[in-house]
Amino acid sequence: MYYFTSDYHLGHANIIKYTNRPFKNIDEMDATIIKNHNSVVSDEDTVFFLGDFCMLKSSEAPESRKDAFDYYRSQLKGNIIFIRGNHDGNNKNKSIIESIVIEHGGHRIYMTHNPKFAKPEFRFNFCGHVHDKWQFQRIGNGKSIIINLSLEHWDYRPVDINDIMSAYSDWLKSGKR
Repeated sequence: MYYFTSDYHLGHANIIKYTNRPFKNIDEMDATIIKNHNSVVSDEDTVFFLGDFCMLKSSEAPESRKDAFDYYRSQLKGNIIFIRGNHDGNNKNKSIIESIVIEHGGHRIYMTHNPKFAKPEFRFNFCGHVHDKWQFQRIGNGKSIIINLSLEHWDYRPVDINDIMSAYSDWLKSGKR
């Protein structure tokens, strides 16, 4: 099975207030995200992680663990393909992937962290970065869509292509587009 997610920001206390996450503190947030991830993903699954995994000793997260990337990664199930996010320079995520194209679920999908790098020539663009700002956004001539996989929109857990397409279909039916 393949899953998609973005913007865990593990070890990042300020993200709770920045994005209005429903957690009392960083320990509750980290534990909930890890538990939710592992409740969906098995060891054999592949997860496309679209950036901003964790913080490591930065001005934004001075209380972070010394070896945060390894600490958090070791607790998560699945084979994770990391796409580099803007906060990943502060951790040991040495991913060289800035974007990737896959064919999955009958769709050709372009994935990157920041939606400003979406490509209108792809009908589906998956991103993160913008957290709770919006979940779906049209670009180009309106036939291309950006789907925001920041975990704030997906009950703080990775989602599969069926979850994504079902939510997209609901959005189209809602007329909010």
